Amino acid sequence: MKCKVEKSKISGQIVCPPNKSYTHRAIFLASLAGNGSKVKNLLLSADTIATIEACKKFGAEIENENSSIIVKNPIKFDKIVPEINTENSGTTIRIASGIASLFSEEITLTGDESLQKRPMQPLLDALSSMGAQCQSTDGKPPIKIKGKILGGDVIIPGNFSSQFISALLISAPLTENGINLSIKENLVSKPYLDATIATMRKFGVTVQTLIPYKRYNISPQVYNTATFTVPIDFSSLALLLSAAVLNGDNTIIKGSIGNLPQGDEVFLDILEQLGVTVSISENEIKIKSPTKLKGGRFDLNNSPDLLPPLTILALNSENPIEIVNVKHARLKETDRIAITSRELVKLGIKVVEKEDGLILESTENLNGAALNAENDHRLFMAFCIAGMYVGNCTVTDPESVQVSYPNFIEEMNRIGAKIQTE
Repeated sequence: MKCKVEKSKISGQIVCPPNKSYTHRAIFLASLAGNGSKVKNLLLSADTIATIEACKKFGAEIENENSSIIVKNPIKFDKIVPEINTENSGTTIRIASGIASLFSEEITLTGDESLQKRPMQPLLDALSSMGAQCQSTDGKPPIKIKGKILGGDVIIPGNFSSQFISALLISAPLTENGINLSIKENLVSKPYLDATIATMRKFGVTVQTLIPYKRYNISPQVYNTATFTVPIDFSSLALLLSAAVLNGDNTIIKGSIGNLPQGDEVFLDILEQLGVTVSISENEIKIKSPTKLKGGRFDLNNSPDLLPPLTILALNSENPIEIVNVKHARLKETDRIAITSRELVKLGIKVVEKEDGLILESTENLNGAALNAENDHRLFMAFCIAGMYVGNCTVTDPESVQVSYPNFIEEMNRIGAKIQTE
C-alpha cells in the first residue's frame, strides 16, 4: 500500500498519543506485580499489544477496560510458556527476554522479518553470564532462553541499545541474589534508562545508582500493586510539532506532559534553537514559526527517535541542519540514517550521509517524489509531513503506523492534511 500526499495546511486541535516506551514498561511491571495493578491512558498499538500478549503468554491475567488495562493475576514463573511472537517490537522482545531468564523451562522468542535483523547478542551474553542457556541465529531472533538466573555481577555494553540494560533492571529484583550491573562503553539513549527506573519506582522497586549510567545495584525485591498513568509520547509529539512548523496555521497540540523523564522532550529546545517560539500550558502546546528556520548542529545520542522529525525540518531551513552522534539510529526498525538520506534527496534536499549522522541543506528546487518508508512507522509519518510541505508525493507502507500512532492519517486529515491511501 501507499499514500498520495498533496500540499496541505493544518489548523485546529490534535491530541498527542500516549507514550509507547512508558506503556511497554508499565505493562510489563504491572504484569509482574499483578493483584489489580492498573495502567491508565496506555497506547494501544501493534507494539504495545505485542507486549500485552507476551505477558499473557507468561501467565498474567490481563483485562482491557477502555483506555486502561488491569492485571488480575501476575506472571507465573512455573508456567510452561509457548513460543512468544513479539511481532515488530524491539522493546517487547528485549524486556521479555530478561523475564524469560527467570523461568526454569526453555522459552522461544521471535518476531517478524524486520525484528529478526535486530541485535540481541549483548543481552544474551549478559544473561548467559548469570547462568541462563541462550541460543540464537547469529545473535538475532529467534532466540531460546532457559533459566533460571540467580543474579550476581553482570557487565553489558551500553553502545548498542539501552533496552538491553532496561531488560536486566526489570528482571533484577526478582532474582535470588539481585544484580550488580556494570555498563561498559558509553551508554546511548540514557533517558530511556531513566524512564525504566522511574517506572520501577512507581511499582515499589528501588534501583541504587552507584555511578550514573555506569553502575547500578538492584537488591532482591517485590513489585507492588500500583496504578500507572502513561504521559504523552514526545517521540510522536516531535512529529506533530514538525508538521505544525512546516505546515501549520494556528495548530494546537493537546495532551498532558506529566513529570516523568522523556529524552525526546529535548525537541522543544531544538525547535527554539531553530527559531521557533514554543508556548506550553498544562494541557496544550502551541508554536510560532519564523519564515525560515535557522539550522544548526544537533547531538541526538540520547534521543535517536528525533532523527526523522528533525531531518524533514531541513526543507524550510536557511542554513544546514547537521545531526551527529546517532549511529545507533541505524539499528532501529530500519537503518534510519541510510533511508532518510536516500529518500530526502528525492525531494531536492542536499544530503551528506555520515556514519553517525547527516548534514541536510535545502535548495530552491524542492519537488514531489515517490518516497519509500521501508515499513518504518516513524519514517512513514515524517515522509508524509514532508509531502504535505512540497506536495505531489507518494509514501509507502501506511499500515506501519499501527506500531505507534494507529490513527495518524485520520487525525492529520481531520485538521487539514491531504493524505489519501491508495
